[in-house]
Amino acid sequence: MLEQNENWKMKTLLLGTLVGALIGLGTGYLLTRTAEENGNRPEITTGDAIKASLGIIGVVRGIVALGDRK
Repeated sequence: MLEQNENWKMKTLLLGTLVGALIGLGTGYLLTRTAEENGNRPEITTGDAIKASLGIIGVVRGIVALGDRK
């Protein structure tokens, strides 16, 4: 039973890693595409980075809350 318990953990970690990488790749693609359309390099200010970080933290907290449901 312990082996089966570890198996779902590893699958969850791998799936989370894959989804995170795909979202990061898609975000980078959209950022560069938008910058190319505007004819300039992407400029991300500290304020923009903080806003994005807070949004990401909110999403992560929401996902973690899904695991707390009983």
